[in-house]
Amino acid sequence: MSAKPALSVGMIGCNFMGKAHSNAWRQAPRFFDLPAEVRLHTICARSADSVEKARVQFGWDHAVTDWRDIVSDPSIDIVDICTPNDSHAEIAIAAAQHGKAILCEKPLALNVTQAREMAAAVKKARVVNMVCHNYRRIPAIALARRMIEEGAIGDRIYHYRARYAQDWIADPAFPMVWRLDSKISGSGAHGDINAHVIDLGRYLVGEFAEVCGLMETFVHRRPTPTGKMARVTVDDAVSWIGRFKNGALANVEATRFAHGRKNHITLEINGSKGSLAFDFEEMNRLQYYNVDDPPDRRGFRGILVTEPVHPYTGAWWPPGHLIGYEHTFVHTVADFVRAVVAKKSVQPTFDDGLQNEKVLAAIAESAEKRQWIKLS
Repeated sequence: MSAKPALSVGMIGCNFMGKAHSNAWRQAPRFFDLPAEVRLHTICARSADSVEKARVQFGWDHAVTDWRDIVSDPSIDIVDICTPNDSHAEIAIAAAQHGKAILCEKPLALNVTQAREMAAAVKKARVVNMVCHNYRRIPAIALARRMIEEGAIGDRIYHYRARYAQDWIADPAFPMVWRLDSKISGSGAHGDINAHVIDLGRYLVGEFAEVCGLMETFVHRRPTPTGKMARVTVDDAVSWIGRFKNGALANVEATRFAHGRKNHITLEINGSKGSLAFDFEEMNRLQYYNVDDPPDRRGFRGILVTEPVHPYTGAWWPPGHLIGYEHTFVHTVADFVRAVVAKKSVQPTFDDGLQNEKVLAAIAESAEKRQWIKLS
């Protein structure tokens, strides 16, 4: 038998997402039968001390402080972008020009213009590209997609309800960080967490036709490490309604001011023959209601999504042995590696990232103008 080809990865960024992605690159080939070996070639961060510490901790072979060293290295096949949002476009476009496959954290870019340039760059270079919307690869969410496609809740979807709630900046004394600066992040809760539930809506229900939203910043100034106060230039919360092209209605909220909610994602989809509901705090379980059940036995049933027949779970543990947040990144990497070897598209692509940016922009425009905005 011939040996598997090897894919060398260069990752830019070493903090929260750098940690999650590093673990995924290491674990994916150990649990999934991938068509290539994966080498953790080089990790990059601006601080030499930080990146060397990350290199040792996460198991990378090399460390650099200039991302250009990664995108221009002919021995690196894949560029994984885990940096703040303001650098996504420059890095991804350069990586595409050097013929690298690209995995990029969400949101894809600061705005629609950058996202369009990124999508055009990967298309021109014909490189495999993917946005890391890891929640698509929760087994229960992937099962929900399968059930919807099979007609388990009917041939018509009526409602998509979603809430993504956190509380990590609810304290007014919480310091100023890059996620609260629009020049670096683009937006606040909107692009950070609303982007995820927009993507899940597109994944599970379809494309959006029109939206109407409102956005709010509750704390306008925050302390800096020097003791001075800095102006917050992003939203703290966003609520919006919308309509999908297939006629389904959307009702969505994203906030970082929900005391007691750490990373709370809830979804409910109502169709003509039933409903599906999901709560990320019970991520191994999908709730299903079927109107065809006998009247005396109707009610939401909990599907424990840990069977070998369920998406992704057969690679892990025996039924009933639960998986967690980090596994969603492993699933993402496994699908991405297969796509790179096959030289085929894998969703969500940069085009998906562009569509998400268009929805984000439409909601922001709606909030500013206080009117409904149609998606082009």
